[in-house]
Amino acid sequence: MNLPRFSGRVCLMVSALVTMVSVRAADYDVVIYGGTAAGVTAAVQAKAMGKTVVIVGPDRHLGGLSSGGLGFTDTGNKAVIGGLAREFYHRVWKHYDTEAAWRWQKKSEYGNKGQGTPAMDGANRTMWIFEPSVAERVFEDFVRENKIEVVRDEWLDRAKGVKKDGARITAITMLSGKTYAGKMFIDATYEGDLMATAGVSYHVGREGNAVYGEEHNGVQTGVLHHRHHFGYLKEKISPYVVPGDPKSGVLPRVSAADPGKFGEGDNKVQAYCYRMCLTDVPENRIPFAKPEGYDPKQYELLARIYAAGWTETFGKFDPIPNHKTDTNNHGPFSTDNIGMNYDYPEASYERRKQILKEHETYQKGWLYFITTDPRVPADVRAAMSKWGLPKDEFKDNGGWSHQIYVREARRMIGSYVMTQNELVKKKPTPDSVGMGSYTIDSHNVQRYITPEGYVQNEGDIGTPTKGPYEIAYGALVPKRGQADNLLVPVCVSSSHIAFGSIRMEPVFMILGQSAATAAVMAIDAKIPVQDVPYTKLRERLLKDGQILAYTAPADEAGAAPEDGAKKAKAKKAE
Repeated sequence: MNLPRFSGRVCLMVSALVTMVSVRAADYDVVIYGGTAAGVTAAVQAKAMGKTVVIVGPDRHLGGLSSGGLGFTDTGNKAVIGGLAREFYHRVWKHYDTEAAWRWQKKSEYGNKGQGTPAMDGANRTMWIFEPSVAERVFEDFVRENKIEVVRDEWLDRAKGVKKDGARITAITMLSGKTYAGKMFIDATYEGDLMATAGVSYHVGREGNAVYGEEHNGVQTGVLHHRHHFGYLKEKISPYVVPGDPKSGVLPRVSAADPGKFGEGDNKVQAYCYRMCLTDVPENRIPFAKPEGYDPKQYELLARIYAAGWTETFGKFDPIPNHKTDTNNHGPFSTDNIGMNYDYPEASYERRKQILKEHETYQKGWLYFITTDPRVPADVRAAMSKWGLPKDEFKDNGGWSHQIYVREARRMIGSYVMTQNELVKKKPTPDSVGMGSYTIDSHNVQRYITPEGYVQNEGDIGTPTKGPYEIAYGALVPKRGQADNLLVPVCVSSSHIAFGSIRMEPVFMILGQSAATAAVMAIDAKIPVQDVPYTKLRERLLKDGQILAYTAPADEAGAAPEDGAKKAKAKKAE
């Protein structure tokens, strides 16, 4: 008589055991959250060192921004790009070294101009400028050749998805319920969701200059670098619906809030945009269409800029192979969606989707406005109409990039914080695990109304680094006791203004490889990542081709900033 009840208990026990087995089945040495370029290089390195590894995350496409439209690589000094990062650019070169790669133009017709150096460097067998699909193919080759498991479209449960035993992460769980246990974890996302959910300290926004003794952190009202500001125009622009009349209301895309006191911190982040890949090949072109929700009033400022004589619409249509572009922000009102991303770093997944959609609508509307609005000069309208989205890029998304340019989100406050002082050599950097060299570059953070009643942008900074600089191992690891088995190669421990240079894709690849190397060494020695002996880490990194130090020529002043200007000089607003 008791048999049915006993059988029921057995069934429940078996069911529980099956559930436990299914959870524990996904067990790896190294679990990497995020399929960015850093995530891929980290996985390749971990596998090369004999460990089991998985890449799991929201991404459906590997490579992040490197395969998402940023094909005109922000490199800085290419001599400090080594290891798997250099292997990536070598593979790009191999692809374009064949005639078959040149479908829409002849190889001999390509201008071969990069940021200060040849894009296609035959002597060093590297190429630094490429189509998004080519980059994605290289990343897919990396994981295929190394037999790396990739689990796509899986989103970390940010409420309760990180299980810890003391200071050690034991497993992470996705919203789908899938769980991945590991000995080491690497957060390779642009947002730092795993880091934050694990309870690691981080910062969002700009620190005040006084926090780390910096010059260009915090609010930068009156400092005008580059040409992405209204002071560059021949006449001042009113921010009001009726020019000069505050009672008429403020135009869209202008904040009426106080911009803050110069040098003080805030919770704002630099503007995002999609790095658009465009083409002027008729057979491969998708004409710009009116996006759903299009409102020409959103671009009134742009109309006024044209009326003021602005002529640089196509200033950042940087050429990549096959008559395509990597189109980036340029000018006072361009593809950067200033002020519309402040809540993105901490936002829910649903809210982030809304932000991404708003950015997409804004940029597609910007293109449609320039193509069709009669207030745009006729020659500009005609020139823009020759461009369109490429049919052979981002095929599953109508030619539109799958990855927005998250220029910064969360930044870890780790064992060591990289600041402007290390980048400009005012302070030495301990325990180098890679190098950066790009100009310290922040895009605009806000668009505000000056005390005189005119519109102005704020936060765009471009200042040299005085040559390549070292990045500390401590910037990849949390403070001791917060997470003993987590490394963070993208949302690295750095100030806002230091991250302005560190945030380049080649650097993320470099740091991804170094993070994985340290993770494997920590596994083998059964120690926290904070205790990895640097001498041994350095030895292995050098063996694998990483560049950890560089002696610059006396006349070297750093790399060109993102908008192409050679030297950025501060200009105080009058």
